[in-house]
Amino acid sequence: MKVIDGSAKSGSGTIVRYSVALASLLGKEIKIQNIRAKRDRPGLRRQHLKVIQACQEMCHGVVSNAVVGSKEITYAPKGRFKGGEYHWDIGTAGSTTMMAQTLLPLACFAGKPSKFRLEGGLFQDFAPSAYHMKFVLLPILEQMGIHAELEIVRPGYVPRGGGIIEIEVEPVKKLKPLSLTEQGEVLGIKGIALSSHLKGRKVSHRMAEECQKVLSSYGHKAEIQEIYDENSLQEGAALTIYAKTSLASSIGSDRAGRPGRSSESIGRYVAQSFVEDVKTGAAVDRYVSDQLIIYAGLADGTSRYSIPRITEHVETNLWLIEEFLGAKTKLRGNLIEIEGIGFK
Repeated sequence: MKVIDGSAKSGSGTIVRYSVALASLLGKEIKIQNIRAKRDRPGLRRQHLKVIQACQEMCHGVVSNAVVGSKEITYAPKGRFKGGEYHWDIGTAGSTTMMAQTLLPLACFAGKPSKFRLEGGLFQDFAPSAYHMKFVLLPILEQMGIHAELEIVRPGYVPRGGGIIEIEVEPVKKLKPLSLTEQGEVLGIKGIALSSHLKGRKVSHRMAEECQKVLSSYGHKAEIQEIYDENSLQEGAALTIYAKTSLASSIGSDRAGRPGRSSESIGRYVAQSFVEDVKTGAAVDRYVSDQLIIYAGLADGTSRYSIPRITEHVETNLWLIEEFLGAKTKLRGNLIEIEGIGFK
């Protein structure tokens, strides 16, 4: 049994998610201790529990002590994930995109195509937005041979959740290494300004207008689509911008709304974050930096890509693939090098 310290590095729920996913992929029995020990509310939360239950269902696993608040679990997969259609409801505004990113590696190596319908939150702080995953992460993963499509069926926000995404994944034999060491020229910026039940306050327009104004002050132009949704279970808003570069990379920035956060402040934050990352010359943005690591660890060959800065999530995921996969990693300034294990 492999023992993972859930309080290591960032001590975040990402350790739980990816440990269970990698255990499912490799057929390893694991024990995770000190789960989220550094957090204000330590132990498993509902969104982590749902990921464990999903992997358990997909791989006919056996799990013990998997309840909300648990600080230690054991998990043993009993079969390989074969693919197919699945539907899970987190039951809260917990992040559907984090769940999707955890299940995606299993779907990549399944025996047949997979389709996941996930319900919960789509736009909140401290989690990837659904638009960022669709327009930034997945196009980069396409270069590694991963064919996945994400559809936003219904927006969902904190605190009610109720959002729905669907993700379809084609299996691959092996993943190609990633080479994105230079940024290249930003070719064009697009975006989506989404708001639900807030048309009267012109929230989508105000977010987009402020974002475009700030970008323009730095010499950038953006085409931002304004969407006014009426299907969400509650009021909410989110802004995402993204750009392709001449060297085949994607860079994005996003932020969700919340009470007390003005539309204008969202627009400014998204624009300034984007410009900050572009100015570093990095090939990927601050969000994708850590999200690519697990795939690079599984790839057949050495991946190299430059990041805006080293974060605790980058350090955590590098530690995890070394610990779990035996992948060799290096940090040379802001250049990440990962020698993948060539998983098939």
